[in-house]
Amino acid sequence: MRAWTTAVAIGVVVGLFPSAASGQAPPASPTSLTATDHPWDNGTRIDLVWSPSSGNSALQGYIVRKKAVADAAFTRVDAVPPATSRFTVGDLSPEGSYLFEVTAVGQDNTESSPATTSTPVTPTIEWFDGTRVWFLVTMMTLCGAVVAFIRLARKGTALQVRKIAGLEAIDDAVGRATEMGRPCLFVPGIGDMNDIQTIAGLSVLGRVAKTAAEYDAKIEVPTSKSLVMTAARETVQAAFLSAGRPDAYNADAIYYVTDEQFGYVAAVQGTMVREKPAACFYMGSFFAESLILAETGNSVGAIQVAGTAQPAQLPFFVAACDYTLIGEEFFAASAYLSGEPEQLGSLKGQDVGKLIVAAGIIAGVALATLAALTGSPLVQSLMDYFTNRILA
Repeated sequence: MRAWTTAVAIGVVVGLFPSAASGQAPPASPTSLTATDHPWDNGTRIDLVWSPSSGNSALQGYIVRKKAVADAAFTRVDAVPPATSRFTVGDLSPEGSYLFEVTAVGQDNTESSPATTSTPVTPTIEWFDGTRVWFLVTMMTLCGAVVAFIRLARKGTALQVRKIAGLEAIDDAVGRATEMGRPCLFVPGIGDMNDIQTIAGLSVLGRVAKTAAEYDAKIEVPTSKSLVMTAARETVQAAFLSAGRPDAYNADAIYYVTDEQFGYVAAVQGTMVREKPAACFYMGSFFAESLILAETGNSVGAIQVAGTAQPAQLPFFVAACDYTLIGEEFFAASAYLSGEPEQLGSLKGQDVGKLIVAAGIIAGVALATLAALTGSPLVQSLMDYFTNRILA
């Protein structure tokens, strides 16, 4: 009976005091914990510095906790390695004051007494966020490239832009319509004037209308929005005036149909079947109606040129049209057709931005690969800096 009682007592002691039973004392506490505002940031970080625990080699690391002044208890922020004596706490509010504590953790998961900051610290918003300096460098490089290319274009320097087959085919398509005595049909999509695709489509309409005026071809523009009709009329009228044919402009050829999607598509289909246009242009924002329009145009034997930034509709245009402007080609059409220095300079400046992004991707992949293959702390630190500072 006495042996059984002794065993129970030993079990209770082991359960209540595991460190005493295992013979391991709690780790020594870190000392001299200080908290200061992180310099040159957006008011969301506090830097912690402490003196490491002494006289204890069996240390797992430290646990950092924070507490707003109004809160009742500390909450865990992160766990850091044993060699660490500095840590930056993020995701704080510049409107709050915080207290912090750091505890050492032994190999048996026992924690030391916490080292606590004595006075609350409030993060401060600086006038310049130093962590965004690389973003500033990238922005200045991109803006400088745009300005430089615009100045070069104004001085007469030829800026090379690769040929876009769909835009080069405009003259041939309108010329074919003229030879056949059949009209050209331009569909600006179902978007309104607040859609950048509609604006890009109208810039192409200006070139198509000017070519039609020069070739004395008829052009018809059915629209699904009243504002698009008004803008299209102004665009076509300016194009006819630029071609020296203001008398050939017919406002009734640019007309409003309906805002209803498939009602508009049915009306355009009827126009295609009745008038059998020799050239169809689809430039703008398209959805489910893209294949319906393209198939109808193909059935009447029209040359078809399409352009949209809707990724889901591009396969249908590629399958049913002769030429398709894919994605950014559509937005570059205005600079490509007009040749204006401002637009060409902006287009070339954007190419510099793409080179910067491509270089960043290549550098990031190379650093990640080297860090994984070599395990070098230097490469790992470079990758962390690149990820957290340059790409952040």
